[in-house]
Amino acid sequence: MRTLAKLSWVELKLFARDPMTVIFSLAFPVITFFVLSGVFGNEPETDNGDIVWRGVGPTDYYVPAYIGLVMASIGLIAVPLHLAAYREQGVLRRLRASSISLWAVLGSQVVFAVVMATIGGILITILGTLAYGTQLPDAPGQLVVAFALSASCFAAIGILLGSVLPTTRAAQGGGLILFFVMYLISGTGPPREVMTGAMQFLGDLTPLRYVIFILQDPWLGFGWDWTTYLIVAVTTVVSAVLSLRLFQWE
Repeated sequence: MRTLAKLSWVELKLFARDPMTVIFSLAFPVITFFVLSGVFGNEPETDNGDIVWRGVGPTDYYVPAYIGLVMASIGLIAVPLHLAAYREQGVLRRLRASSISLWAVLGSQVVFAVVMATIGGILITILGTLAYGTQLPDAPGQLVVAFALSASCFAAIGILLGSVLPTTRAAQGGGLILFFVMYLISGTGPPREVMTGAMQFLGDLTPLRYVIFILQDPWLGFGWDWTTYLIVAVTTVVSAVLSLRLFQWE
């Protein structure tokens, strides 16, 4: 546990010293949230009779959705980039030579991802409440479960990407492509209801779509959707198992 705590603390300090990763992980979701909130306001709308934004105000919809986007940016960009850079620079090889276990190395990435997701979530919640008077979580206990599962899901995805992408350039390019694709079609960009059928289908294939659902449900008072929780849980487990099998120290 002491090794895990030290590695996690180092990860957080290194993150704070990397301005580009900070921008994509925290600043980009916050800025985009304010842009969309300024454009759409917070009055429930319909599109040709169809309910948009799940029947709530757009800004209320986007607050939990953008907490999910923070998780995605950390999991798709920050975590794989760190692991790939450590592999290229020989850091992972030295950690293994120092008898530091794989569980400690990967566990520090999970702790890092959860801590940063928490900071980003608090930031978006406070700013949304102060600027727009957005709704606070309807079921805080359920939200804690959804948050922990969602953050773990993208941490596992990020570790998997960092395990299979061999270089920092590959990790950066692949992570950015996945991030922006998910951002545009998963519900954090244009509302799902105005997308074409093909775009909705592709959005349903992304983990971010289901993370948004399980974060919004307790926040907006929609209750439990066990199928959605199961999808996120299975994604987490599969990503974690593949990471352990495919991880390369060098």
